[in-house]
Amino acid sequence: MSIIKILLNKLKSSTVSSDENFFHNYPFGKQPHADRSTYLSIWEKAKEKEYLVVDNFEKESGVSIDREWLDNLALITQVVKKESEICYQHGRLLYSALSSFFQKNRYDSINIMETGTARGFSALCMAKALDDNNESGKIITIDPLPNNVSMFWNCISDLDGEKSRQDLLEKYSELIEKYIWFLEGKSQDFLKSLEVNRIHFAFLDGGHNYEDVKLEVEYLIPRQKKGDIIFFDDFHDTLYPGIVKAVEELEGSGKYSLKIISVNEQRSYAIGEKIV
Repeated sequence: MSIIKILLNKLKSSTVSSDENFFHNYPFGKQPHADRSTYLSIWEKAKEKEYLVVDNFEKESGVSIDREWLDNLALITQVVKKESEICYQHGRLLYSALSSFFQKNRYDSINIMETGTARGFSALCMAKALDDNNESGKIITIDPLPNNVSMFWNCISDLDGEKSRQDLLEKYSELIEKYIWFLEGKSQDFLKSLEVNRIHFAFLDGGHNYEDVKLEVEYLIPRQKKGDIIFFDDFHDTLYPGIVKAVEELEGSGKYSLKIISVNEQRSYAIGEKIV
């Protein structure tokens, strides 16, 4: 058994979330939010939306995710009832960015860290990239939401009854078993004891305040080398100024170059590549 696997087993066995009662007690509500036709209508609208900036990003990287696979995953993990527009283009961007990373770099195994697992969409898109590129690696994904507690998730699967995340993603169990480690808790708690020497690629979508993002960035910087990537979700100066501040400080350090991708008025992403 590898050192990282032993460490993760130890962390999983000792996981205690300070907000356990909240996150174990129907955080998305105690009943479905909508009927099946409503979720399907939201899904169809999201699928039809065109994003030229994402199309161009895929063309530049020379690789794109299977759109049918992506849309089917999004139906149970991204299509929710809420006021803002459904946009899951980060799945396409993550897949292409990670696949492009593989084209430029060759390692025996890749370590990926994610904060903010939610229903598992982003982790599975990255696992898909690993699998399609025949890469060996592990995705460590951290979130206070439990993996094995049944609940409603504000998604179309709620119409079939309460499910754990593990049950929700049963169709993708092979990818999960091969690549993904779900850790339950907050990143600021885990990062105190998660001693991984190298994080080749990171996706940060956990706490959206400056302090949380800064802590995660400071954890990553000494564990990355030239060419490694930090991908930031929700880079928006009005909605999430703390994320923007932390990212701008990272760029100002001179250690990372930055690429900003804005897909609509509410969703933008920042991709930092270590240059020294």
